[in-house]
Amino acid sequence: MDESAAVRAIWEPLGIPGVVDVHTHFMPKPVMDKVWQYFDAAGPLVGRAWPIAYRTDEADRLRTLRSFGVRAFTSLVYPHKPDMAAWLNQWAAQFASTTPDCLATATFFPEPGATEYVTAAIDGGTRVFKAHVQVGGYDPTDPLLDPVWGVVADAGVPVVIHCGSGPQPGLHTGPDPIRAVLARHPRLRLVVAHLGMPEYGDFLTLAERYPEVRLDTTMAFTPFVEEAHPFPPSEGPRLLALGDRILFGSDFPNIPYGYVEAMRVLTDVSGVDDDWLRGVFHDNAAGLFGLATTAD
Repeated sequence: MDESAAVRAIWEPLGIPGVVDVHTHFMPKPVMDKVWQYFDAAGPLVGRAWPIAYRTDEADRLRTLRSFGVRAFTSLVYPHKPDMAAWLNQWAAQFASTTPDCLATATFFPEPGATEYVTAAIDGGTRVFKAHVQVGGYDPTDPLLDPVWGVVADAGVPVVIHCGSGPQPGLHTGPDPIRAVLARHPRLRLVVAHLGMPEYGDFLTLAERYPEVRLDTTMAFTPFVEEAHPFPPSEGPRLLALGDRILFGSDFPNIPYGYVEAMRVLTDVSGVDDDWLRGVFHDNAAGLFGLATTAD
């Protein structure tokens, strides 16, 4: 069985119209090339060998996702320094305009003018933001970001945020800064990437407290991650109970294993049933982004 058939064999029996992947990366080629070079060098935020499984050109990567039956995905871009986010947003808006199945994506950085370009992105149709606390090396409670969080919360636009301390901790990773942000902006639609790895329990607690907080499954439960940051079996019941706020994410193309593995490991989580999988692979994200759901 080829890879596309293997992926479809997981989701098609669930009766969903496809997969919604909230954690995929499409970037300007020079930026993507530098990201891949960083992974190749096992940089300090990676900390281990990390071969890129889908190192192909952009057109081929789009064909691959579509062959898997991914009906909607993101182009998660993120800056690592000032004066970069607005340019990335322009590129991402153009990419989404020519890629109808891509959820228009934008990003931000704590810098003067951030509120203005975030507002412009929302007015221009952005449907999801990416925040990368680890790579950006910034404090989510930075005063320059407070009005940004307010604008995004008022607009109800989700933010996929890498804020856990895996694979390597950053200066401002972990649950405490996010707890402080949510205390000020409780309506923020945060999607905590990687289930908050490795602070799984702390981020589940935040999701239990704040109804608009969600978590994505990116890389969770794969042997690659379980080796260093295993998901505690004791937290399984909480994960299942939050099944309506768990979203599938893959980190495509920057994963060191096949896409099918990212999906298959979720089917093996203790206690999951078809309803949980339908929600995670499709319906939860479809509802969040206003796509047609299984029930429709």
